[in-house]
Amino acid sequence: MTDAKNSAELETAKKNDPVAVAILNLLTDAGPGKSISPMQAARTFAESHRQGNSPTDLWRRYLNAVRQQAIHLARSGRIEIIHKGKPVDPNNFKGVYRLRLKEGG
Repeated sequence: MTDAKNSAELETAKKNDPVAVAILNLLTDAGPGKSISPMQAARTFAESHRQGNSPTDLWRRYLNAVRQQAIHLARSGRIEIIHKGKPVDPNNFKGVYRLRLKEGG
């Protein structure tokens, strides 16, 4: 993907949801062909929203939000949800999954 396209996608995501922005930022930082875990996205998002008395496992609260935003981003063609190294249908997947930027732009 080009830098202009990445910037446009980030601008669109910023209008939608902060969790989507966190996912796209992590994927952009990871680079083409690299994937991230939903746990990594939840931890990163939780750290940006941590307060002094927050529990250490605050990130667990955001796992469902990460999954929902990943499904939304995959349906819109921005990212891929991967299971066992292969892209899956965002409407019908189970088990352990990872996220990566859509291949081929």
